[in-house]
Amino acid sequence: MAEAFKNFYNVQFFDKFTKELKLVINDLDERKFVSLSMDNEWENREYKQRIAHIATVLKKFLPTDYKDAIAKILELLDHVEKEQPHIGVIDDTKFTLTLEYGAILDSYIEQYGLDDYENSVKAIERITQFTSCEFVTHPFIVRYPDKMMKQMLIWSKHEHWGVRRLASEGCRPRLPWAMALPDLKKDPMPIIPILENLKNDPAKSVRLSVANNLNDIAKDNPEIVIELAKKWHGESKEVDWIVKHGCRTLLKQGNPEVMELFGLGGVKNISIESFQISTHQVKVGDSLEFCFNLLNNNDKKVKIRLEYGIYYQKANGTLTKKVCKISEKEYTANSAIRINRKHSFKVVTTRKLHPGLHQVAVIINGTEFEKYDFELVES
Repeated sequence: MAEAFKNFYNVQFFDKFTKELKLVINDLDERKFVSLSMDNEWENREYKQRIAHIATVLKKFLPTDYKDAIAKILELLDHVEKEQPHIGVIDDTKFTLTLEYGAILDSYIEQYGLDDYENSVKAIERITQFTSCEFVTHPFIVRYPDKMMKQMLIWSKHEHWGVRRLASEGCRPRLPWAMALPDLKKDPMPIIPILENLKNDPAKSVRLSVANNLNDIAKDNPEIVIELAKKWHGESKEVDWIVKHGCRTLLKQGNPEVMELFGLGGVKNISIESFQISTHQVKVGDSLEFCFNLLNNNDKKVKIRLEYGIYYQKANGTLTKKVCKISEKEYTANSAIRINRKHSFKVVTTRKLHPGLHQVAVIINGTEFEKYDFELVES
């Protein structure tokens, strides 16, 4: 994923970016900006390194005084808004500026604005209405924990959905690619009032962020999320979705309180039989294929959350489990259903594949059944 993102920063991107910068920096030397950005080390830089580098180049062309530089950035956003006056009024699933812009502006504020809280917060509030600013809030929360969390609470009631989304997304304790928030991992209670304000938000993207924040919290403080889930569950269809999505890690862990909350009981009179692996030896790039019969031997229909766990080989020879969902639905009384499944072993950047012994196991309502071996081999 990072490899694909870093390639967004190409000649076409800089052509567009510099043309828009020239709207507010009249004497901008576009060729110099591009040559300084795409220098001799450009190809060796990874995604975040490219972003940070472009931000340092941007600083050379903005006013020396940080407050004046921020004013230029805000002026640029004013130009964008004039060209697209509908911003923030229509769809809440798209930002007006590209995420590539946002990452650069985030990095600029993070690198040069941490000592100027007031002007930086003002800029973040404005920028996030055009793009996504959640990464830059993390260093500010670390530097100014009480002050910044109070600001996030204020933002949770902002008129613009993008700012409200930032109020949640910007304080996620485990936000991918962002600076860690150890204090909020340890004690996430300052986040809860923000999520309370946002759980009924009309914008779907805001509600999704609330769910993702809950899921982050659940990884370190499951009891807090369980208590909140019990409190919120049944409030509305939208809130129920947030609760379910926010409890997805707890569901994968088979937490009994969460299972019960969603009407998922034990596995009495539920079983599997005739488990078969069609591909006992799987090549990297291919798929594991397996099937089994799912039996509900109860005299009534039963709601079943059906999953499977893949035990991946690690570099040190141990196995680590990833849980994948198949379905969650009601099965009729005294029924037998044949389940067929494929699991891809294509190479992805988020997981390194190691040849050797792997295992697969069916999971029903959080209860794991017998593990079966298969081997991953080089293609």
